Amino acid sequence: MSARLIPPVSPLTEPYWQAAADGQLLIQRCESCHACSFPPRAHCAECGSEKLAWQPASGEGTVYTYTIAYRPPHPVFSAECPLVIAVVELTEGPRLMTNIVDCEPDSVRVGMAVEVTFESIDDSDVHLPVFRPR
Repeated sequence: MSARLIPPVSPLTEPYWQAAADGQLLIQRCESCHACSFPPRAHCAECGSEKLAWQPASGEGTVYTYTIAYRPPHPVFSAECPLVIAVVELTEGPRLMTNIVDCEPDSVRVGMAVEVTFESIDDSDVHLPVFRPR
């Protein structure tokens, strides 16, 4: 369990957070052009269609870029520093900002293969997708 800021849940993002609480990573896929996207949105970024459906993602990807925070970006992260803040490119294509866990920060590299895992936030029902080396 992690002490983190709890992200806001809206009608648009509710399916995403519910799936995360169940240990599943969802992304949106456009039913018109078949583009996959993240973060959740009301319209396809590729073609503008409103026909977006949630689909399970493989949970696998690679580190696209990262930084190591040695000073906490917010007081709730004090116990977690150094903290690896990364952008992971999913196998399906979308990129998401996340944290890399279960490894030494200095061992993280661009292109490193990673897989999703989920961290519970305090006593809430919110689970954050984070990634660990694969």
